[in-house]
Amino acid sequence: MAIATLGSVVLDCPDPVALAGFYSQVLGGEIEDDGNGWVDLTGAPGAPLAFQSAPGFVPPVWPRPDGSQQFHLDLTVEDLDTAEKQVLALGATLLDAADPARNWRVYADPAGHPFCLCAA
Repeated sequence: MAIATLGSVVLDCPDPVALAGFYSQVLGGEIEDDGNGWVDLTGAPGAPLAFQSAPGFVPPVWPRPDGSQQFHLDLTVEDLDTAEKQVLALGATLLDAADPARNWRVYADPAGHPFCLCAA
């Protein structure tokens, strides 16, 4: 028997409304801002995301041979090339160039969190 259920995945960031806006454009859903540094992304399929203000936020470095990236999001897409163009236009940064042998690519969101686009 499980002890708990996943409430949401929370990303620390310097601007929760802006980062929620980025993920809203990528995943869909509505932005709910509590006005106190916490923003929920509701109505998007998959695990719920939330964003909280983190004064002094320092984004993870990827790749980093002497440390870890902490976590990353895997986002499933129908067409990698099309999705790549879209997330880059929204402010993502390509971290790992496409390799024809892989069915995924690595990016950073506007706050620097790594995420992957993965072919369905």
